[in-house]
Amino acid sequence: MTLPGTYALALYRGDSYAWLFRLWTDPGKTDPADLTGVQAKAEVRDNPGGSAIMELVCTIEAPNIVHVDLPADSWTAWPLLKGVWDLQLTYPTGEVVTIVSGPVSVTADVTDSPTAAVAGYRQLVRR
Repeated sequence: MTLPGTYALALYRGDSYAWLFRLWTDPGKTDPADLTGVQAKAEVRDNPGGSAIMELVCTIEAPNIVHVDLPADSWTAWPLLKGVWDLQLTYPTGEVVTIVSGPVSVTADVTDSPTAAVAGYRQLVRR
C-alpha cells in the first residue's frame, strides 16, 4: 500500500481555485496512468472522520489528468478556517485509492465577506 502524497490547500475565502494532478505509473514520468472509467472525488472536512464541509468538483481528462475545482460562488459562507482534504479515485474494479491529502487553511476575505455584510447591516440598523 502506498500512502497518498501531501498537498496543502492555502485558500483565501471566496476566491476561485483549480488544481491539476497528472498521474504516472513510473518515477521518471514517462508512462501515464490509465484513468479510463475512473471516478474522482475530493472532500474538505473539519477533521479526518469529521463533518464534510464541501465536495470539490472533480473531472478526469484522459489519459492521466485529474482536475479539481473550487468555484468562488460555492464556498463564500464557509465557517471553516482549518481542516483537511483528500482526493480519492475509484477504479472500475471497485478499488479505491487516495492519491493526495493534506491540511486546509482559509484566510477570511474582506470584500464580499458574508460576515462583513452582516456587520455593516447591523451598523446601519443601529443608527
